[in-house]
Amino acid sequence: MDTKPYLTGHYTPVVDEATSFDLTVEGKLPPELSGQLVRNGHNPKPGITPTHWWKGSGMVHGIRLRDGHAEWYRNRWVRTPALDGAPYLTERGPDYSASTAGTHIVEHAGRLLALCEANYPFELTRELETVGGYDFSGRLTTAMTAHPKQDPVTGELHFFGSSPVPPFLTYHVAAADGEIVLSEQVPGASAALKHDFAITENHVVFLEMSVTFDHTETSGIPYRWSDDIAPRLGVMPRGAGGAARIRWYAIEPGQALHFANAYEDAQGRIVIEGPTVDREGWKLSWNWWAGNGGPRHSEPITRSVNHRWTVDPATGTVVESPCDDLNVEFPTINEDLLGREHRYQYAIAFPDDRGGNHGVVRYDRRDGTRQILDVGAGVLPSEAVFVPATGATREDDGYLLTVTSDLHRDASSLLVLDAGDLHRDPIATIRLPRRVTAGIHGSWIPDEQIA
Repeated sequence: MDTKPYLTGHYTPVVDEATSFDLTVEGKLPPELSGQLVRNGHNPKPGITPTHWWKGSGMVHGIRLRDGHAEWYRNRWVRTPALDGAPYLTERGPDYSASTAGTHIVEHAGRLLALCEANYPFELTRELETVGGYDFSGRLTTAMTAHPKQDPVTGELHFFGSSPVPPFLTYHVAAADGEIVLSEQVPGASAALKHDFAITENHVVFLEMSVTFDHTETSGIPYRWSDDIAPRLGVMPRGAGGAARIRWYAIEPGQALHFANAYEDAQGRIVIEGPTVDREGWKLSWNWWAGNGGPRHSEPITRSVNHRWTVDPATGTVVESPCDDLNVEFPTINEDLLGREHRYQYAIAFPDDRGGNHGVVRYDRRDGTRQILDVGAGVLPSEAVFVPATGATREDDGYLLTVTSDLHRDASSLLVLDAGDLHRDPIATIRLPRRVTAGIHGSWIPDEQIA
């Protein structure tokens, strides 16, 4: 019997919830790191074997830092109806509360929200206990993407709900105080997979690429690569009435799940970047995620290279090019530059056909160089979350926080890295009380942002 790859190795689920205090710190924690790193991922309960990696129940891990100390670690399942077996599809249609809540966790307007793109968010306390489903006081009537974008200037939270049936795409904006102030259906959208999107200072960008809804897919996640659809990129103005003015541009086949950032350059062009796979890369990656025994690489991410789209509204054209040849995913930036031009970009490297270990990558987009922190054989780092330094004067003046899974030691650590130089030894290493299951996305939540 083929063992599901997402239940083995770095992805082996933990079987219980735990809380530990006064964690061991090696090195010196910057005292300005006052808050908590929260990280989400799929962790089915003992005895449960989901048909797809993405269908495992969400478990949130948190590490609390204050005054140079690591005060606590805790992990909790997000207690949604789906954790106890409630179905997503009912005779009345989808139940948005029956969520895995296992993709991402963010903070907005003092609320900590665990996210899965097919459902409502689930609110958690700062101690990671589940409060319940959150529908923005009844204003949210669609699912919510797991990748909302908070504008660093306005404080607005931009997000969308997608559906395999009409309306296929609804765009939402919540004000800095958490109230939804705009919801618009996007005309002309399709059932293509939209896991992530991007914003710029004046625009919202959606990509409908080569993977689309397919009810014949048997893995339980009804999406499949199609050579019959025409990939495209949609640019719409931000603000009320913007959805009706969306403009679509033809692009090359491929599939991107995550975008590092987007911005408007000095010529008025819109630049978007993110890791993208080709048809073969999607097939190999999907077969790992679905655990269906088909041809697959030994890693969940295959043939995924950083890609750039440059949209010229004046000519109606898009120029595309790969930015690098490294197999990467989970791009991050200093989010103070979200929607604006950035110089530095980070990602996690995965081994490919050339071999190698996992690592943390730092790109300098201005001079085209990269640094790779090789974390060693048998070690997998999590998405590297950027935290600005107090009084920062440079874009990369700050820290990267990443949780490692070490199969040799059957243990995990939180590494605090210098975001400006990955060749330096870690600034601090926090030893966690258990090996943490490899996850998906996470956030740094400063103390002042948690109610």
